[in-house]
Amino acid sequence: MEFILLGLISSPELQTLLFGVFTLIYVTALLGNALLIFTIWTCRRLHTPMYFLLINLSLVNVFSISVTTPKLLQTLWTHQRTISFYGCITQVYLFIWALGTELLLLSFMAFDRYAAICHPLRYTVIMKKEVCVGIATGVWVAGMVNSAVHAGLMLQLSFCNSNVINHFFCDVPPLLSLSCSDTNLNETMAFVADVIFGICSCGLTLTSYAFILSTIFKIHSTEGKKKAFSTCSSHLCIVSFYFSAVIYTYIRPTSVYSLDRDKLVSLLYSVATPVVNPVIYSLRNKEVKEALKALGGRGRLLDRPHN
Repeated sequence: MEFILLGLISSPELQTLLFGVFTLIYVTALLGNALLIFTIWTCRRLHTPMYFLLINLSLVNVFSISVTTPKLLQTLWTHQRTISFYGCITQVYLFIWALGTELLLLSFMAFDRYAAICHPLRYTVIMKKEVCVGIATGVWVAGMVNSAVHAGLMLQLSFCNSNVINHFFCDVPPLLSLSCSDTNLNETMAFVADVIFGICSCGLTLTSYAFILSTIFKIHSTEGKKKAFSTCSSHLCIVSFYFSAVIYTYIRPTSVYSLDRDKLVSLLYSVATPVVNPVIYSLRNKEVKEALKALGGRGRLLDRPHN
């Protein structure tokens, strides 16, 4: 009826230190993404398709880190490692939902940059409001359906050998390794999801950037090349960081899983990415930096005492 999460480390002294570190990371992620959403929402210049998709990315980041980190913090502080069976399945469902949604969202953000750089005159037609809303709705629904399939299949498994999960949250690979049932159907559906959400998303992203680079190289002026590349450099950093960690963890046969190593890699996309995203999009994006400065200037004007 319950599982035991081994967590990251067993040393009580280090657990107290890690509690402080992960609390800081969690609060930073929430505040950073909230600030980015608020900045885009209040600045009319940022009401464009790219920033609409960026708002959705920030929402996914908040969703993702809130699925895993609160339980990790509870484990580090109270040393209570147990999680109920249905609590574990719920965590799998919510995390896979966030994971699938983010993969699809990042690939469509790459397509948005392709449309802006390769077809600037048709950009407003290609990425019109209805298309953006359709993309956002589609990626959230697709992520939800995918996670429902995995969670539903997980409920059919029996866990009779051990209830100790070598991870800091409930995820598909460690749970499959614990099951004493036939997991062939689970692994087949995981492979299908890997192809659709991992390989296809990565393929769309790589194809978009191949066309983008081809277009940039055709620009004669150095300034023009810089300006074109600056519009997609932030997204390229996030994609490289996120896709490499997710593909390493999920797109492999279960026989080669190394759970000790995998749980450290999973920190990259479950905890680090939600913090890194708003930082990169703020520091490497001129429009966001200007909007933040304007927001700060407005705040100082409001604080100034009136005569």
